[in-house]
Amino acid sequence: MSAEPRSPKDTFITVYGRMPVLEVLQDDSLTVDKVLVAEGSHGDSLDRIRTLARRRGVDLRTATAHRVKVLAGNGKHDQGVLADVVAPRMALVEDFVQRPAVGGGGSDLVLVLDGVSNPSNVGMILRTATAAGLAGIVLPRVGSPGVDPLVVKASAGVAYRAPILRCRTAADGVRALAQAGWRVVGLDGGAPDDLYDTELPSATALVLGNETDGVSQEVAELVDTWVSIPMADGVDSLNVSSAAAVVCFELRRRAVAAKTR
Repeated sequence: MSAEPRSPKDTFITVYGRMPVLEVLQDDSLTVDKVLVAEGSHGDSLDRIRTLARRRGVDLRTATAHRVKVLAGNGKHDQGVLADVVAPRMALVEDFVQRPAVGGGGSDLVLVLDGVSNPSNVGMILRTATAAGLAGIVLPRVGSPGVDPLVVKASAGVAYRAPILRCRTAADGVRALAQAGWRVVGLDGGAPDDLYDTELPSATALVLGNETDGVSQEVAELVDTWVSIPMADGVDSLNVSSAAAVVCFELRRRAVAAKTR
């Protein structure tokens, strides 16, 4: 059992705005738990939302406009409607580390986002890490954007199916992984060890830091090994989403190579 109660935000991705809600209702591959419409809201798109929700048997509720704004977390863009979409692979870090090992390519490889704050970067990283077959992407509640329509759009919809691991802070997530046997590896441009030459165990949690400040001090104290991506021609860094792509597919390459030996 988890040491903390599971929040709805650790189960659902809340989508707000008329077109985003309409899009999820039109996608039969997504399970929509409920749709909430603000009292007094009207318009053709809302009529279509109500019709689709009823047709799919989705719980359709009405609430005050204030309640919708609070639940959406974005009062300027909710447009009087939100939907809770089931994220089937979302889990708490504490539950993830207790699961039986699956074995095989990438089943124990985890990416940790420590203060990555740009929604576009987060969305692109979720897409990349999922494509590379990583077991999880730690996205803390503190210091990271929620999985909102901006993140979903940047992920090209992959965020709904991504193996997102939730915790309060990045340090909480890293600590839980470390205690369960994961080796914590930090990415830093100044690290002397080369990502490609460093031996990493199958249970590796690789930490990516904030776009400007890098890995936080609290998480840095938990890092076992620091690695860097080798650069040429005077380039000293990559955008965090580009760095994530390099890291994820290097980890994927290793996992596939180990599986085929």
